[in-house]
Amino acid sequence: MTAVEEIVETELERVERWRAGELMRAGYDPAGAADLAARLDIDLHTATDLLERGCPAHLALQILL
Repeated sequence: MTAVEEIVETELERVERWRAGELMRAGYDPAGAADLAARLDIDLHTATDLLERGCPAHLALQILL
């Protein structure tokens, strides 16, 4: 095994990573953000808007998932 391994990230993985970051910045915990990020059928703006309007993150996760 070489000291440096090449890591190839797919476009989908990049999108999911970006979405997870946005969701964590909005207030979701890392696990919840990862769950939401993987669900491309869930609108990112809807997920963040719930928190901006005062919905607790745990409840928003229950609503969205």
